[in-house]
Amino acid sequence: MKSFGLLVTGVGGQGIILASDIIGEAAMAGGCDVKKTDTIGMAQRGGSVLSHVRLAEKVRSPLIKEGEADLLLAFEKLEAARWANHLRSDAVAVINQYAQPPLAVNLGEEQYPADEEIAGLLKKRTGKVYFVDGTARARQIGDVRALNMFMLGCASCFMPLKVKEWQETIAQRVPARFLDLNLAAFAAGRKEMNGASLG
Repeated sequence: MKSFGLLVTGVGGQGIILASDIIGEAAMAGGCDVKKTDTIGMAQRGGSVLSHVRLAEKVRSPLIKEGEADLLLAFEKLEAARWANHLRSDAVAVINQYAQPPLAVNLGEEQYPADEEIAGLLKKRTGKVYFVDGTARARQIGDVRALNMFMLGCASCFMPLKVKEWQETIAQRVPARFLDLNLAAFAAGRKEMNGASLG
């Protein structure tokens, strides 16, 4: 298979590292070589979190350079805008319709960009931009903490992995008492993408 690179980003507390771990492990279950690296920063205080994940028959480095990402999976809108330049012209961006203003915005030093501005930055790079209301959907399913599984379900529609590989990896990584909830969130993400229109 050809190399596939994705960025998973958002803010601390959204389950991004677990999500990117599951991506890597599902890819290995599918026979891929995988490299992954995380940047966490002040994650526990709602700061930026970013994972680079690259899969192929043989991967030498996990780092994805500007213009090389095949998929951007963003759990927060502003974090999606930060990494727009990393997208290929034919890449897919899946963005959770959720805002968590950084400290500078809360202090009045900066303004949080409007949805149109964020969408415009992404659409300069690719025409395949999808906005989903993942936080609300996870809450409807039963627990907002299932957001990461919902977003994985969305991402899975654009990745060269089988549904069974995702499901088995999720089962290995989440506590048994929460498995049904997490699998339901994953399935809901896949369903969301099947009926989604470009943002």
